Amino acid sequence: MGDVYLKRVIDPYLKDYLMSSSAVLIEGPKWCGKTRTAKELSASAVFMQDPDSRSSYLKMADARPSLLLEGKVPRLIDEWQIAPVIWDSVRFAVDERGKTGQFILIGSAVPQDDKARHSGTGRYQGWSCAP
Repeated sequence: MGDVYLKRVIDPYLKDYLMSSSAVLIEGPKWCGKTRTAKELSASAVFMQDPDSRSSYLKMADARPSLLLEGKVPRLIDEWQIAPVIWDSVRFAVDERGKTGQFILIGSAVPQDDKARHSGTGRYQGWSCAP
């Protein structure tokens, strides 16, 4: 089977979400197809869980998280919750850019509640692949 992408029910919805929102949030358990689905529509990506890059990404998130957002859009940020500051960085970027289809955030776990983090209302569309 290899690299062959199997179309999913969510595909047309994800395309619609990207055309109507600046950012899309996809949440669910590991191995439910979140990343593979998002990779089909993304133009660039950051994989926060990549063991070769994770340390560098975390340092970047601490010093200047906007660097992680640079790249062709839609920009996929996989396992964003590893550096929760990414949430507010994306929120700020979508406010500044004022365009749709900027980011796809994927998370397998929800970070601890952070009262300083904005809810993302009006900026994010959400989809969960939870059963």
